[in-house]
Parts: sequence; structure tokens; C-alpha cells
Amino acid sequence: MSSMDNDLLETFKTRYDALKAEVAAACAECGRSPDDITIIGVSKVFPVEYAKAAFKAGIKDLGENRVQELIPKTEAFLEEGLDANWHLIGTLQKNKVKYIIGKTCLIHSVDSLELACEISKRSLCNNVISDILLQVNVSGEESKHGFTVDSVKEDLDKVLALEGIRTRGLMTMAPIQTVDGDAKTVFEKTKILFDGINPGDWDCLSMGMSGDWRYAITCGATHIRIGTALFGDRAAYIAKA
Repeated sequence: MSSMDNDLLETFKTRYDALKAEVAAACAECGRSPDDITIIGVSKVFPVEYAKAAFKAGIKDLGENRVQELIPKTEAFLEEGLDANWHLIGTLQKNKVKYIIGKTCLIHSVDSLELACEISKRSLCNNVISDILLQVNVSGEESKHGFTVDSVKEDLDKVLALEGIRTRGLMTMAPIQTVDGDAKTVFEKTKILFDGINPGDWDCLSMGMSGDWRYAITCGATHIRIGTALFGDRAAYIAKA
């Protein structure tokens, strides 16, 4: 291992240890166990070497926003025998579903019945079961994708009836906080929705990122999607690259 690789590994170990300690403290404050929280390291924009260092530092769950970044990273991991749990957390177009079937442990961003149907069709063709989350736009922001609160209730039975997929719960994104704590309302509403429509076997509530994950944990998140706190500032990396 080169000195650069070793430095990168040590950086991720330090950041991951610090984050785990903060997660444990947040869980203690609201009476939850840190074992109930899956930390997903989001390697968006960063090269595969960063993702590999994160994995070797102990971050076994990795997330990508774009299919075109996910695929080469999963292939590079396979070449080295690195068995990460890959999550697709960004917008997924129907014409790109065929590329990721069988390559993810969880698709967080299923934002329509039509997309769920496409994942079902492609999964059946490949003889696999794809685990998915339904993305809900609880905040109502026009810039965000997802089912509305009403449409997820209307379409839920149709989604649950699809073969080849296993719906595990919900995902949401809160608006960027202008005041600390702004995100909490969105997370609280999402947890109420989750509890209200849970068919009984859902175990995933994906919400919270680097700037607001503490509120997400307080409100019941099981999966938090962490980019900046683990990988560093993306804009700074791009500017330097």
C-alpha cells in the first residue's frame, strides 16, 4: 500500500470512528441502539479509490446517486473481491433500471408506480429479488422527486403486489436547513406516514444526511446517508481535481 493510500485509509478511519461515536451519542439521547442504524457512505463524485478506502476503514454500506457512477465502482470492487453493500440513493430513470438489477442491496429512490413496475419486470427477467424503498416527497418541494403522501397511499397495494421486488420501507429528503432543526418536521411526518402504512414487515426508514442526520435518528431513521462528513467537501474536491 502506498503512503497516499495509507493516508486515505487513516483519514476514513478517523472520520468513521468520529461519526460512529456521534451516532451512538445521538441514539443514547433518544433511547435507541446504534446497532439499529445503518451508516451509508455516499461516494458521489469521488473516485473509486476513495470508496475502497472507506470500505477498508469499515464502512461496509456505500451509496451512489447516479447509475453511471455506481456500475464502474461495483465492478472495480468485484475485481478485488471487496463485497460492499451498494445502495442507489439518487434518481433512477426507467431506461437505466436494466443496468443495476442484481448489483444493489437496496434501491432507495423508487419514486413512482411506473418505476416500481420496471424494476419488477427486470428483476423477474434476471431471476432476482430487488429490495426497494418508496421515495416520498413529504416536504412538497417541486425540486424533489417522490410519491406524495396521498399517492403513496393510493399506489401502495399495487406496489406490494408486484413480483420480483421486496418493498422494505420509505425514503425521504428534507429541505436544506436554513435554521438548525428545520428538517425535523419532515422527518416526523415521514415517520408518522411510515407507521401508518407499514404492512407489518417494513424495516427501513432512510432519511438524514450529513447536515441533519441527528434529527432523522431522533425521528426513527434506520438508514442515514452520509457524504460530506465521511468523504469531505465535494466542491473542494472537484475544484482541486
